[in-house]
Amino acid sequence: MADAAAALFALAALINFAPLIGVLGRSRLERMYGARLDQPDAVVLMRHRAVLFGLVGGMMLWSLWSPSLRPAASIMGLLSMVSFLALARLQGPVSLGLRGIVIADVLGICALVAALLMGY
Repeated sequence: MADAAAALFALAALINFAPLIGVLGRSRLERMYGARLDQPDAVVLMRHRAVLFGLVGGMMLWSLWSPSLRPAASIMGLLSMVSFLALARLQGPVSLGLRGIVIADVLGICALVAALLMGY
């Protein structure tokens, strides 16, 4: 059971870590999110967002080997995913690109909550 919980936690961590690839630039961000980024300031903000996701996911991954970090990493991961879902819900209908992120975050929340309920 501990291996299953660790795998679920790792899945949630990777979902949070994956957007780090957006730091590579505008074309990567536009493909990831299915949105045009026509303003340089928007690209900077989105690349910074990618770094922040890398930090959240990185801390979650690190906590796989450092159990004392798991409570803080779990809270960060949950807050990150739940806040995105809340913002998307408040916005109303979102684009096809963002719907994929909504699905990934729901999966990540389920994986993380399941891991926590299993005592990970």
